[in-house]
Order: sequence, then structure tokens, then C-alpha cells
Amino acid sequence: MEYQALAKDILGHVGGKENIISLVHCATRLRFKLKENQKADAEGLKKNLGVIMVVESGGQFQVVIGNHVNDVWKAVRAEAGLHDDTPVAADENGDNSHLLGRLIDVVSGIFTPFIGILAASGILKGLLALAVVCGWLSPDSGTYKIWFAASDALFFFFPLVLGYTAGKKFGGNPFITMVIGGALTHPMMIQAFEASQQTGAVADAFLGIPVTWFNYSASVIPIILAAWVSCWLEKKSGKLLPSSMKNFFTPLICLAVTVPLTFLVIGPVATWLSQLLANGYQVIYVLAPWLAGAAMGALWQVCVIFGLHWGLVPLMINNLAVLGHDSMLPMLLPAVMGQVGAALGVFLRTRDARLKMLAGSSVTAGIFGITEPAVYGVNLPLRRPFIFGCVAGSIGGAIVGLSQAYVYSFGFANIFTIAQMIPPGGIDASLWGGIIGTVVALMLSCVLTLVAGMPGRAVETTPVTVTAGEDDVLSPMSGTVLALSQVPDATFASGLLGHGAAIIPSDNHVFAPFAGEVASLFQTKHAIGLLSDSGIEVLIHVGIDTVKLDGKHFTAHVNVGDKVKPGDLLLEFDRQAILDAGYDLATPIIISNSDSYAEVITVAASAVNAGSPLLTVSHQ
Repeated sequence: MEYQALAKDILGHVGGKENIISLVHCATRLRFKLKENQKADAEGLKKNLGVIMVVESGGQFQVVIGNHVNDVWKAVRAEAGLHDDTPVAADENGDNSHLLGRLIDVVSGIFTPFIGILAASGILKGLLALAVVCGWLSPDSGTYKIWFAASDALFFFFPLVLGYTAGKKFGGNPFITMVIGGALTHPMMIQAFEASQQTGAVADAFLGIPVTWFNYSASVIPIILAAWVSCWLEKKSGKLLPSSMKNFFTPLICLAVTVPLTFLVIGPVATWLSQLLANGYQVIYVLAPWLAGAAMGALWQVCVIFGLHWGLVPLMINNLAVLGHDSMLPMLLPAVMGQVGAALGVFLRTRDARLKMLAGSSVTAGIFGITEPAVYGVNLPLRRPFIFGCVAGSIGGAIVGLSQAYVYSFGFANIFTIAQMIPPGGIDASLWGGIIGTVVALMLSCVLTLVAGMPGRAVETTPVTVTAGEDDVLSPMSGTVLALSQVPDATFASGLLGHGAAIIPSDNHVFAPFAGEVASLFQTKHAIGLLSDSGIEVLIHVGIDTVKLDGKHFTAHVNVGDKVKPGDLLLEFDRQAILDAGYDLATPIIISNSDSYAEVITVAASAVNAGSPLLTVSHQ
């Protein structure tokens, strides 16, 4: 299996299968619910090249993978022996988690399983609207009707889908809750609603209790509340009924009680709550739409980082169900394109081959609404591009809010959202306002990043050193720490030359990592061997395949046999020139005589300054 090694590493760092309560995935993330979060090793998992970032938020341990998350999810499930029928472990810490975290966990657990088809349905609706406006299709044609049915089926039968996923999330039989959702959208119930609308009076009753009919198609809150009640009732019935009666009478009780209760109480109350939420949002939006847009454009990506954006998804869907349109999603598009523009600015400016490749792929993914690679892999580590993306998103969001643009179907905020903003009556000024705000966010963040997003680093000729013990190796350079296995060279990555770590340097200097002497110096000056006073043999190899430069861009400040102390300058190299020549600057720092020690331990975090502790050895 292609992702088997990654799956094993992920399982090992989340505490194993026995520590997993549940595992789902969204567009880019694996979302673990763990029994004990302290058993998970987030820092260790971040070192895997297949992992973009690890986030702990909303009661979930989230592993950001990228576009191929579904394949990794399958590999993790296969490795752990998980399947759809696997019993869900009890959440030992669930009662102690804060309310917001539990809410986000519930929402994400219900919507995540079908978020892809939800977005696809919305995009198809938008493309159909575009086809009608452009005259490519007629609403009366068979082609349009079939594609419209494909795009609208999920939304029309929302209670069935939500019934199934909510039933699984609440720990009940999902087929019972799905049937309850089916009852809400049954043709007979819709006919009763239409008849009540025509007569304007309550014409039906249940056991003498008057029934107020509503159209629950495309609704969200009623079925979620009904599913919770059904699952609670199912658990209580399961405890009271004898085992010989459970299989038949538990579903019977749930259906016979929950369905009438939903039409009599849960549905009307939930509908009132839905309308209250939608109208309350509209009041705030109408008061200052530009301010709402500015806030959403600035803060959306921050919410995504911490997984808090799931709290807004039901509100957007609820707006569509109650109002027929939603103003929140268009204001998020500048937030997304702000980060895309910042990544594009990095792509255009950087001469680091690895960063340029990552930024380029992040731009492509971001255009289609997947911003995690751009945020975690490019913008956030560089800081300024992320800030510029948020600022540009805020300005673009204000423009979109001021234009009062709406979407008429749900989906991810991406390039197709523009098609979803086409009003039923045809193109108007609100659509152009949405497009202008989006383009402004994209271009402004790109320009800001090009101008000031990647400032040059001040070069330090001497490192800040600490006292090194006889078993310690200080970092010979400043930069980003990699596991040796992540070095793009099989000889180093395999550990054949010894154990250690690697650093992607952020400046142009190599310093002595301990007190000792220069044991060897390659004629090309790209690598140097050292021997500490305590007998540790270290090889520092600047870059991969840099021997081919034949000494160009390298300067040695020591000779073989020279005595050195921590912090002495050993080598200088032209970092940018080496990158421009197409070489990878991952620098292995290897303890050549690793076999003389019981273990070689990397003690540095993901970033390190020259002179700070990097490696230590333990004796046999």
C-alpha cells in the first residue's frame, strides 16, 4: 500500500489503535478523537514529510495531510483494523471537555463524512446557474433537469443524510435516525405542508394534538436534535428491554416515539430556532455588511487553523435553508484567495527550489479551496505572508460585504464560488462586487508579499553558544531541523554512515559543535569531519550532491589538524548561489562512530540556532 509507512507512523504517534475513539477526515485533515491526548506525540509527527501540520483543537487531534487525505485515511484504518462496523470506544474525557470544543466536535463529526459531495453538489448548482445565464442550457431542457436533480438531491433529502451521520456521531443505530429523516421528507408530509399553506389552518392532529406542518427538506437543526433524542431513547431502551426483544422493539420504540415528537415539538422548536439564527445573523449583517466582511476575511483562516470554522458551517447551510441565500460564504472567498495570493508572492520571489515547488503546488490547491498547504507549508512559517493574506482578505471581504453578494448553494470557498454567486434573475452588481473583492484580496496579498513578505535575514558571524558536555553536539548552523530519514539521499537517510540529524540552513556559516580538532576536510570544502575531545566523530555535509560544485561557493576557515572550540567558524558558503544552482541544502550532521554508543538522540526542536544543543549520545 502506497501510504502504509505513513499510516504506521501516524498510528504510532497518536498512541496506537487502542487510544483512538474515532477517526474521520475532511478535505485535508485526519481528525482523531483520542482517549488520552497526552499519549500523542505531535512534535514527533510533524517531522514526517508526509504530514503538513498537527493541530489540537475542538477536542480533536488533527493531522493535516493535504489533498490525498482520503487515501491516507484508508491506509490508517487498514493498518489499525478499523472499519464501519468497529464499535466506537467510550470517550473517557468527553464530559470534561469545554462546551465549544464539544460543539465543534459534534458538528465536524456530523458534516465531515459527506463534505466532499456537499461541496460538489453546490459547485454543480453554480455551474448550472452559469450555463443558464450564458444561454448554454435552458431550465426546460432534459439535460438541465437531470443535472439539477443531481445537484439538488443531497439538499432536498438533507434530513436522511444528516440522520445517518448524526446517528453514528451520537452512538446510536444510524439507520433508525436515517428513517426519521426520511419521515421528515416523506411526500405525504410535504403534501400536508402544502395543503396547510393553501388553507392557512391546522387541519390535522396526532392523538388529538394539533400538528403544525413544516417543509423539512434541506433543513439542518430539526433532524440533528431528533437524532440525539432517538439515540438517547435507544440507549435507555436497550438497557431496559431483554436481549431477545432488543433487535425489534428498540427501533420500534425509537420510531414510534421520536417521529411524532419531532413533528409535534422538536421540529417546530428547531424551525423557530433556525429562523431566529438566520434572522439574527441578517440583522447584524444589514447593520454593517462591510464590517462583517472585513472581520470574516481577516479571521477565517485563523479559525481554520484551530478547527473553529466548523461552528459556522451549520449557520451557512441554515441561511440557505431559511433565507434561500447566504452572505457569509462570499465573504470567505477573499480570505481564501488572500492566502493563495501570499503563496503566489512567495512562489514568484523565492529562489529556494524546495520552497518554490511547495508554494506553486499550494497555489493550485488553494484556488480550489484547499488552503492548508499554503498556510501551514508556506505562509505561516514565514509569518509575514500569512499576515498579509489576512489583511488582504479583510479588505477584500469588506468589499464583498459592501456589495451584499450572496451564494445560492453551499460549497467550499473556491474559484467555483463565483458561479454560485450568480443570482437567479441573472448577473447584477452584487456579483461584480464579489468578484472585485476576491481579485483585490488575491492581488494585494501577492504584491505585499513580493515587496515585504520575505525580508532578508541578518547574518550572524558568531553563534550564541552554550556549555557543551562531553556527550553533546551543538548545532553547527541555524535553520530548520529534519529527521535524518527525511534527507533526500538514500545513503544518509538509511543511516549507513551513522545516526544524527539534518538542518536546512538559514544562513551561510558552519561553526564548531564542540571542543576538538579537524579530522578531515574535503578538497571541495563542502564537507568536514571533526573529532571531539571525548571521542565523538562528526561529519557535517553541507547540502546534497554539492560535491559536484567542485568547491565553488565554499570557503574553509580551518585546516586538517586544527584545534577548535565551540563556536569557531569552520566553513562559509553562499547559500543562495547553491540554491540557484539547483542543489538541495539539507545538511546531514552525522555521528560517524554511532556504533560506539547505545543511542544517538536529537534534542533540538523543529528550529535551531547555531550553538544550541542538537544531538547527544548515551553510552552502552
